[in-house]
Amino acid sequence: MTISPYLSFNGECEEAFQFYERSFGGALGALFRYEGSPMAGSVPPAWGHKIMHGSVAIGGLELMGADSVPGGYEAPKGFVLSVQIADTATAERIFAELEVGGTVQMPLQKTFWAERFGMVADRFGIPWQINCAADAPQAS
Repeated sequence: MTISPYLSFNGECEEAFQFYERSFGGALGALFRYEGSPMAGSVPPAWGHKIMHGSVAIGGLELMGADSVPGGYEAPKGFVLSVQIADTATAERIFAELEVGGTVQMPLQKTFWAERFGMVADRFGIPWQINCAADAPQAS
């Protein structure tokens, strides 16, 4: 059994998945557009190039998503994507990328349980928790 988060976007799915691919070092999967699909009639012609279904692989997880049909988008609520990162430099880099144009709920900082922990909703409205328990030991 595999469970994959499925994210809804308001016309920005392709941009978001390309951003996640760059930020997390992921791999963009297939992007299926409304035009040329059985769903083409459910969107206005100008919406045809939007994503009907797409994916991006990040680590061992596949994020899937789509652009909601016009008028059908609802802002994300009731979930958060929690990322466990092995070193503080990577945690700081990723958090800094996610916060550009986004909303920080808790700045990335040292806590009693982690070297770094922070919460941010990125510019696409997707909520993230970045957690770095401790830096990996350095090779000598």
